[in-house]
This record gives sequence, C-alpha cells and structure tokens, in this order.
Amino acid sequence: MTTVAILPVLNTNGEKSYRAIAGDRQSVGRTAGQALDALTALLGETDFSALIVIQSFNPDEFFTVQQQKRLSELMNLWRTARDRGQSLSPKQQAELESLVEAELKAATVRTGVLVQQLN
Repeated sequence: MTTVAILPVLNTNGEKSYRAIAGDRQSVGRTAGQALDALTALLGETDFSALIVIQSFNPDEFFTVQQQKRLSELMNLWRTARDRGQSLSPKQQAELESLVEAELKAATVRTGVLVQQLN
C-alpha cells in the first residue's frame, strides 16, 4: 500500500492549498481531495484503495505551530524558486524535507492514537 501525506500550505497571499506526497512524488491542489487525485494520477494507480483520515491540521504536541509556520515559509520559498527555475539552497531543501518527514511521522502517530481510541 502506498503511504500518502497531505499537508496544508499557505501561499504568499495567505491562501491555503494542499500538497500530497508519496515517496518522491508530489502534487498540489486547492483541496486535499484535488491534491490526492492529482497524486494518484501521477503514481499511475489504477486500483487505488485507502483509508483516509481528515485531520484539522491544528498544531499539537506532534507537530507544533512553529514547525507549521516554518514549513509554510519554506514551501513559499520553494514555489518562488521553482517559478524562477531555481532551487532552494541545500540547507533549506534539507530543512524542508525534514519538516515534511516530521509532519508525516506526526500524522502516523495521530492515526495510531485515533485507532487506539476506536478500539
């Protein structure tokens, strides 16, 4: 089964969009569903099945408000660089990847807590 993380990101105008990530593949959409649909098409999954849990994306003990803000800042820098045909600095790229990984781990922990609550 493919693991997918869907993260909210704010653009420079403060508008929210969503980034769906699976391994080294990513897609963006105005809604979480659009991002997931675009990622599914990108992955070429014709028989895609998943259990989807929608989180409120509020900061918590697993991914803090400071981490959310920095992730949003770095995503905005990444988009600007991409639009100019450039890349982030290696340090910024490593920090961005680390934050994406941290959010994915946080989502995994949240899901585990949810499953325990359901049992």
